[in-house]
Order: sequence, then structure tokens, then C-alpha cells
Amino acid sequence: MLTQAKWYFRFFPHRASLRRSQKINLMKTTIRKANERGHANHGWLDSWHTFSFADYYDPQHMGFRSLRVINQDRIAPGRGFGTHPHRNMEIFSFLVEGQLEHKDSMGNGRVLSPGQIQLMSAGSGVTHSEFNPNADQEAHLLQIWILPRQANLTPSYTEWHPDPARENEAKVLVISPDGRDGSATIHQDADVYRLRLEAGQSVNHFLGVDRGLWLQVIRGSIEVDGRTVEAGDAISTETAGAWTFRASADSEALLFDLR
Repeated sequence: MLTQAKWYFRFFPHRASLRRSQKINLMKTTIRKANERGHANHGWLDSWHTFSFADYYDPQHMGFRSLRVINQDRIAPGRGFGTHPHRNMEIFSFLVEGQLEHKDSMGNGRVLSPGQIQLMSAGSGVTHSEFNPNADQEAHLLQIWILPRQANLTPSYTEWHPDPARENEAKVLVISPDGRDGSATIHQDADVYRLRLEAGQSVNHFLGVDRGLWLQVIRGSIEVDGRTVEAGDAISTETAGAWTFRASADSEALLFDLR
């Protein structure tokens, strides 16, 4: 015996198609606007905080799954963060413009160039410093913290440098828990991709069940699920399925796929 609903959609199949399309359109996304983030200008450091950080506290924005900090930092020439401690956090910097010099208590010392990533697993405890070595150009970077899968790991350091042969690829894996495809290794079930799209270009990503997606736009403008996010904006979802990212201008972004 047909239920009323089954009877209705059997004899009005176009309504069933409409119902299916409505389900697709119910994929939930949340936008975090750039100008709604926390802001701190210390003169030598101009920083925008996507999530609660330091003196900026917003109980509605404490993080997203294991993603705890996204700070968009601009460091004045010849200035930087002095030596300071961290523990039990996966910390990486993505350099957008300029240069960034890193030193830590594990003996690592590097100068990053645009497009490169340094990833430090603070684990049981490290100290490090970050400094802009340029005398006449600011350093523009994203500093990102992700909670590790367990506490008090042995501290470690790794980097990701873009492969010239893959420079024009729209979607490149830069961080993963297993270091596959030449990515930097993180102690968390988190995949991070760099998106680099020309105007009109699109790329797809499939989000598995019980996972979350966060897209942080660095430059340009990207359309997701009929909504547009621009430089400094972010869009997130916990709806599984295929997602398409289309650039309406030349764009760059970081895509997080998180347990």
C-alpha cells in the first residue's frame, strides 16, 4: 500500500525531482567574513584573528574541529616574534609575501620564501622565533595552529616547498598525516590543500562523512555553493559530498579537510 507521500511523488514525478534538488541545495555552509575577525595592530605587527586569540575573545569563534588558530599577520621590516615557548600544538606558517626567518630549540634555522610552508610539532615543548629579515618589505603570512591527535609528542619540524612541475596545478596537497605526495607531515587527521585558480577555473573536493571542510581565501574571489568568499573570508561546512570551488578572479586559498 502506497503512503500518501509515495502516492503523491509517484503521480507527480516532477515534484520528486524538485524535492531531490532542494535536498542538494540544503548543503549548509557558514561564512566567516574578513572584516568580522578580531584585529590587533601593534605597530610592528598587524594581525587579523579568525578565531579567539590573545586579547580577542569570541565564544562563537573558538575554532573549527581541530583547527584552532588562523592569524593573518603582516610583520614590519626588520621586526618579528622573539623567542617564545609552545607545547602540544601543530603550528604552520604559509608565507604569502616577503620572507620569514625561523629558528627553534631543535636546531632548525630557515628563511621561507612566498608559497613555502614550515610546520613545527611543538609536542612536549619547544621555543622558537619568527623574524622578517627584509629591511624594506613587510612579511605577509598565515599562521595556523591545529590541535595534535595526542599530547606530549616528541617535537619535530618539517617543510613543504612547491614543486615547479606542479606550480600550475589547481589543487595541491601540502600537509597530511602520512606525508603522501611530498606533503609536510602533521600529527592529526588533517589534509591541507593549496588552491591556485585562474579566473573562471574550478576544482572539486569530496568531503567524507564525519569530516569538516574549511576554505580560507588568501587572494581573489571564490564561489562555493552559490556563495562568494573573497580575500580574508572563509567558508566552512560539515556536510559530506562533492564540493566545487570556482574562481571569479585569479585566486589562492587553503582548503582544510578535518576529522
